[in-house]
Amino acid sequence: MKQLKHDTWVKPYMTKYKGLLTLILVLGLITFICGGALMFTSGYLISKAATKPENILLIYVPVVLVRAFGIARPTFRYLERLTSHNWVLKVTSDLRKRLYKTLAKDAAFFQQHFKTGAILGILADDLGHLQNLYLRTIFPTLISWLLYVLIVIALGFFNWFFALAIALLLAVIIFLLPLVSVAVLGARVERRKQLRHDLYTDMTDDVLGLSDWVISARQTDFLARPQPTLKAARANTLQTRRFEWRRDFLIQLLFGVIILVLMVWTNQQFTANQGLANWIAAFVLCLFPLVDAFAPVSQGVEEWPLYMTSVKRLNNLQPAVRTLPQQQTLTAPVASLDFQQVDFKYATAQALILQQFDLHITAGEKLAILGPSGTGKTTLLDLLLGELTPQAGQVTLNHIPIAALQQQRAQLIGMLDQKPFLFNTTVLNNIRLGNLQASDEAIMAALRAVELGPLMARLPAGANTVVEEAGARFSGGEQQRLALARVLIQDAPIILLDEPTVGLDPITEKALLNTIFKVLADKTVIWVTHHLQGIEHADQVIFLEQGQIAMQGTPHELYQTNARFRKLYQLDQGLV
Repeated sequence: MKQLKHDTWVKPYMTKYKGLLTLILVLGLITFICGGALMFTSGYLISKAATKPENILLIYVPVVLVRAFGIARPTFRYLERLTSHNWVLKVTSDLRKRLYKTLAKDAAFFQQHFKTGAILGILADDLGHLQNLYLRTIFPTLISWLLYVLIVIALGFFNWFFALAIALLLAVIIFLLPLVSVAVLGARVERRKQLRHDLYTDMTDDVLGLSDWVISARQTDFLARPQPTLKAARANTLQTRRFEWRRDFLIQLLFGVIILVLMVWTNQQFTANQGLANWIAAFVLCLFPLVDAFAPVSQGVEEWPLYMTSVKRLNNLQPAVRTLPQQQTLTAPVASLDFQQVDFKYATAQALILQQFDLHITAGEKLAILGPSGTGKTTLLDLLLGELTPQAGQVTLNHIPIAALQQQRAQLIGMLDQKPFLFNTTVLNNIRLGNLQASDEAIMAALRAVELGPLMARLPAGANTVVEEAGARFSGGEQQRLALARVLIQDAPIILLDEPTVGLDPITEKALLNTIFKVLADKTVIWVTHHLQGIEHADQVIFLEQGQIAMQGTPHELYQTNARFRKLYQLDQGLV
């Protein structure tokens, strides 16, 4: 419970949707009351009918009640399930929106501190655990507690000593055994989660590496490999199942004891005459449906430690949000872009990535940024976007700090990166992401500009064709051209290119670069690249090394005057 003391991901929704929560509990309670009442009236009806009443009207009321409770029980059960799942869908929607807003507050922070798999784990795993926390633990437990109180009070009207005895027996089922389940299975459940994660990793390696095993003719070795993780997972599952079997058997045994106690008590209370004896079966039978209310409590509570791990992780998901300066609006066309004495290092790094870095870029200039991996090429782009804040110095547009232009960033800067994401919707919708107000005609013009007009004509539904998951319908070069069309529709004056041709063959790469610099001829382009293919498109080239510009100039000047650049160019072109 310590995790819930300062919780902001579970408790707030209990209050926000308290009306719906009350309805869930009432419907759940009525469901089990109707189930018990159905068996109660059925038991009375059976006993009364066995005495051969002189007139059918003497048992007409219990006949009607049996039919009424028989219809009411599944009806209220359905309504309770419908309402509880409606609750969960509302809460999950709120949680996902909240998670998105939390991540969106500072995307660069999460890129530094969280892997994509961790975020996907929160979305798929932790939020799923919160759903189960409500459906499998909170709702059944609250309903069982309410029912427990009602049963004890109802029996108290007849005999408080007997009510106390039943209360103690039921308390073992709904209080003691759940606590024992948490104590025994808590560590096993956490271990099972870790083993499942390891199994996913092993499975990914097996699936993605299967062709390499086959190519190396080691299929037999692949099949004969020891699988300790799988064996450990099986052992964990078997241990858990054995405990659950014993616990569930004990629950059924305790219910058997309660039924025997109830039979003894009713025989003492209702055997004075035949009329009273008819109630014995009614009291005994009404207890059977209550097994469904009390038995699931232990099953739902046993994964409490796993739920609390998810709650803890979500509550710790507090990104460091930067305080931005007062926002301004850039009204004049972009004339210059400047890095002024910029120092930057990541929070987890010791050394500076950039040190006293200066760079001036004029409007319309095409700048290529080269350098070994880890020298800060992509960091420069993040600083220019305002995703990162330098420890010293500043990045400015028209002498206005980029941090003060964040509300206008989408109108100022566009970006084409290594692997732009295409959503599983139509080509038109994917391109329109760059400008939600763009017309179909404008989008088609952008597609023709990036030389995808003939491809659109060949597609089954033209630009209304679905691109499939992650753009699987198209090749790598075609996906980049679609993303380039999205950039064109955005119509920002500054375009950032973060190695957009990685993974493409040389012919496709050359054709794509020609198209990129053709359609972006009137834009300011900052191009991070790992080699010199298409470098002739750049007006200026800089080479980063140890946080500084090691060489700078036009491609022609550097080729003529810088031996290092000349050697790199010749190596890249296969001339040496």
